[in-house]
Amino acid sequence: MAASTPATTTASPRLSVLVPVYNAERYLADAIDSILAQTFGDFELIAVDDGSKDRSRALLEDYARRDPRVKVISRPNTGIVGALNDALAASRADLIARMDSDDIALPDRFQKQVVYLDANPDCILLGSRVIMIDPEGLPIGDMATVGHGHDVIEDALLGGGWPIVHPTIIMRRAPLLAVGGYHEGTFPNEDHDLFLRLAEIGKLDNLPDTLLKYRRHPQSVVISVTKGSRTTIRKVVEEAHRRRGLPTPAPWLKGIDDPCWSQRREWAWLALREGHVPTARKFAFGAVREKPLCKESWRALYCALRGR
Repeated sequence: MAASTPATTTASPRLSVLVPVYNAERYLADAIDSILAQTFGDFELIAVDDGSKDRSRALLEDYARRDPRVKVISRPNTGIVGALNDALAASRADLIARMDSDDIALPDRFQKQVVYLDANPDCILLGSRVIMIDPEGLPIGDMATVGHGHDVIEDALLGGGWPIVHPTIIMRRAPLLAVGGYHEGTFPNEDHDLFLRLAEIGKLDNLPDTLLKYRRHPQSVVISVTKGSRTTIRKVVEEAHRRRGLPTPAPWLKGIDDPCWSQRREWAWLALREGHVPTARKFAFGAVREKPLCKESWRALYCALRGR
């Protein structure tokens, strides 16, 4: 677990990195190492151990002993919204970055984002493109839903889309505090809710660069609570329409109600389209095991085995 040499300590770093952690032992070292190895070093990393039952806390405390930029908050489990707000309350920088405990930031992520934000003071939130990877780090493919330009991003958010990937973002502190940080009762769509509120007071954008390896696995929050999030995201989007004086949107996100829907099959097709054949085969086999009576799972496996 190598760490880069910390930048010269200042009273307030330029960047505070918020990392909520819950039972993340398997991937945590890769995530923290990728932050400590950034080419931009003037940051503090605030990791909130949200009542983990594995060795996550011990790993974080070991990093904190070896690198003064790492701060650890340990607390009983209350969920990601409370963990993020606690991290925000402990932060000192004017720029606030997000990172998840199972993803990998590319080395120049912070450098590129800070340079852009310095040159574009009207941008209050900046993300980037990502490449999705599987639990072992094999590439799945680019996330095509990532948007560019404030209007495109806001339209997608209002439609229930996914134009910003939460662990890629850097936000300006003042607007984040002005909208009240993360709101309780919005999990697992606390990011979508925050983005919509920030879009009302400033510009959001994504860099065209791929700056994060975004890990997808069936146990990740975004997958494990997908179906349960329908009510929450509908509420978040409808409230955003009301705040803007817009009519209530029509229903969306119909696909996951299909009993044959499989996230593994979706990943298999994406990996196959982008030429990652071994990853496609891996997820296609998983889709067949998961939905053996669905012909679409077998079709994905047939195409993955052919390699096209």
